[in-house]
Amino acid sequence: MSGAPLPRAVFAMDPVHLPLLFPAPLLARLRRTAEIDPAPVAGDFADPGVAAALSGAQVLITGWGCPRLDDDVLAAAPGLRAVLHAAGSVRPLVGEALWKRGVTVSSAAAANAVPVAEFTLAMILLSGKDAFAHRERYRRTHARPSAAQTAGTGNLGRRVGVVGASRVGRRLLELLRPHDFEVLLHDPCVDAAEGAALGARPVPLEVLLRGSDIVTLHAPEVPGTRHLLNRERLAMIRDGGVLINTSRGALVDHGALTGELVAGRLSAILDVTEPEPLPADSPLHTLPNVFLTPHIAGSLGNELERLGRVVVEELERLTAGLPLAHEVRHEDFSRIA
Repeated sequence: MSGAPLPRAVFAMDPVHLPLLFPAPLLARLRRTAEIDPAPVAGDFADPGVAAALSGAQVLITGWGCPRLDDDVLAAAPGLRAVLHAAGSVRPLVGEALWKRGVTVSSAAAANAVPVAEFTLAMILLSGKDAFAHRERYRRTHARPSAAQTAGTGNLGRRVGVVGASRVGRRLLELLRPHDFEVLLHDPCVDAAEGAALGARPVPLEVLLRGSDIVTLHAPEVPGTRHLLNRERLAMIRDGGVLINTSRGALVDHGALTGELVAGRLSAILDVTEPEPLPADSPLHTLPNVFLTPHIAGSLGNELERLGRVVVEELERLTAGLPLAHEVRHEDFSRIA
């Protein structure tokens, strides 16, 4: 697009996210790079007003709330050349129709991985200090713990098992390096040499589960990973082990996990569940060995600007005829998108 008139770009997302994704200085920078349709598109692409906006779009700036980009959408946007996603995974958005058209797809998933990895690191460190159990005990006793109650506490030499070398998984591995952990990694696409470069020892999933003090999930949600941790595999985690899930609730059989947690054999830190949110009567809401949060690990508040910045930088590269830094390629889609 270098040397050509500014491309026409259309926002396709819930408008509530726009001010945080693109605060005024960033929006001004965006407007210097593209002709921006002022009205965000959300909901029904078949709406006549939406169809009119799409008809001249060369770039879609998508985000949470954008409907799936199917054949009908592509037919309504004959000039579409790029989709720049100001959020994480493009999996709910993109199908084969888009790849067949040859539309370039970019995602801010790497930027969204940053707060997820930071949140996970914080939970690992707090788990190693047994902070949640100490909090519960302190609430009851108002007394400092005894030496016996802290004997197993600490992060020195703690073994952490990372399931999935996704964007979040890789960023977490970077954050773990300065700490005195032993890190195991399970990802069928990572060999021993790459694992060593990432600072981890690749092992089969069963070895990781049996050998880790803390297991943290960062695999993609695809048919082959649904209930990756089923009843049998959950039983492999050692007594007193901690499971952290900031990825997708469907990776875990929640019926089996609930049984382990009610029995008190495991502890869990769950930012995602299946279903989400959990029913009001779920015991996970009140169990002392469960730390439950409402899907907050990903970008929130001022962190959203980081995603908008990625989109602006990608659009600047696009208009300059440069390769995109965060392009999602079809061959990588099933593994990392």
